[in-house]
Amino acid sequence: QLQLVESGGGLVQSGGSLRLSCAASGRTFSSYALAWFRQAPGKEREFVARFSRRSDITYYADSVKGRFAISRDTAENTVYLQMNSLKPEDTAIYFCAARTGTVYDIWGQGTQVTVSS
Repeated sequence: QLQLVESGGGLVQSGGSLRLSCAASGRTFSSYALAWFRQAPGKEREFVARFSRRSDITYYADSVKGRFAISRDTAENTVYLQMNSLKPEDTAIYFCAARTGTVYDIWGQGTQVTVSS
């Protein structure tokens, strides 16, 4: 069973940058489609960015397009989320997720990102 552990969250000022990491263990993640989601206080969890399972094509939520970048290091079994030009509305718990089918059913514990104005 694949296990995911996020890290890299923290407190940053508006306009700053952070890079989140998601380390996978238990199985190689090449068989999985990987994504980042986030959940702000009082809001539902929302999609942020993802890889297509069978290629390097990436997809982003409109709210982060041009500011965030998802990448992966297959040798390290790690997925990253580079976040630039951060805004207070990016404040949320960020989760890494994986799927083999149509539903993301493997989740990390999340890492808190707080952007101060």
